[in-house]
Amino acid sequence: MKSCGMGIIKYILFAFNFIFAVSGLGILIAGILVLIDINDFKHFLEGNIQAPPITLIVLGSLIFFIAFLGCYGAIRESPTLLIWFAVLLGIVFLIELGVGIAACLFKADLEEFLQKSLKNSIERSNSNDLDAWDTVQKKLECCGITGYDDWVEISKNRVIRSSCCRKDHIDNQTNDCSNRPATYPDKYYTDGCLTKLKHRIGNNASTLITVGIGVAFIQLIGIVLACYLAASIRRESVN
Repeated sequence: MKSCGMGIIKYILFAFNFIFAVSGLGILIAGILVLIDINDFKHFLEGNIQAPPITLIVLGSLIFFIAFLGCYGAIRESPTLLIWFAVLLGIVFLIELGVGIAACLFKADLEEFLQKSLKNSIERSNSNDLDAWDTVQKKLECCGITGYDDWVEISKNRVIRSSCCRKDHIDNQTNDCSNRPATYPDKYYTDGCLTKLKHRIGNNASTLITVGIGVAFIQLIGIVLACYLAASIRRESVN
């Protein structure tokens, strides 16, 4: 006769897998949102920050399959399926933990990395660099690395980009603000892009850390439940 405790564990595991599937959806959405948000800044980041959200997107999709396997294994009371479920959960746990740690390490070195990348880009000032700068400066309402003087001191042509112009100070005929008087108050964005970009990417890294590590430790519960249920089923079959 099946023990009452084993039956309870089976239904707890079944309920857990529903939560697990929802968490997979959360991981998938978080990865997509972060990837979309950093898409405009990828010129300065290359693949360093794109790998973690892409990994989470893949994991989010994989989790749906693992959750189905756990539910099926619990209903069929199959020790083999439950062990495979626990193993896959363990692999996902390690990957998510790795993503969280990688995001932590990247966040710690973010300012130094960004400063070097932005400086090299503004020094080159080729068409790709300038397009990327225009996108960032318009979206984040910033100018240069620490301010608009960087364009005069570092760039090739020593000209401040029109994307540095504050929206309310743009001349409709020239589509920039360069013809405004030098004394025109704050015609350029005064904030540098380094601080704003660091803050924006840092927030995304925090999201990855929270989702990756938070969900990973919750999955430990599923591993324990699956192993316990598999062991209970084997004991019952022996008896």
